[in-house]
Amino acid sequence: MLVNDPVADMLTRIRNALTARHETVDIPRSKVKLAIADILKDEGYICGYELVGKEDYSGVIRIKLKYTSGGEKAITGLKRVSKPGLRIYANCEDLPKVLGGFGIAIISTSKGIMTDKHARGLNIGGEVMAYIW
Repeated sequence: MLVNDPVADMLTRIRNALTARHETVDIPRSKVKLAIADILKDEGYICGYELVGKEDYSGVIRIKLKYTSGGEKAITGLKRVSKPGLRIYANCEDLPKVLGGFGIAIISTSKGIMTDKHARGLNIGGEVMAYIW
């Protein structure tokens, strides 16, 4: 299947799996998606992930979704900000704070993909890829 925006496809798959209360969701593997999965794991939005398939990037990432003890979703919202048709960039002073700091913004910088808090700490800006809360 040809996908024009792989990051939006990843976010949509996660959103749909959470809505359907699935335990896991499979996403085609790429370096960018692995970096986003690492951020989601480090920030506590998912339980973890495993790489399924071949050692190259033709396999899949199996993400284990996280729910609270009451059955509520750990991720209440996902929003793709920068799209292929309209890229959104911000310098370190203008990096967005999602829900006043309760959510995260995923930023693609010259030093890799990271959260808005980490980018502010390094005093660098970049492309605002997505908001997660």
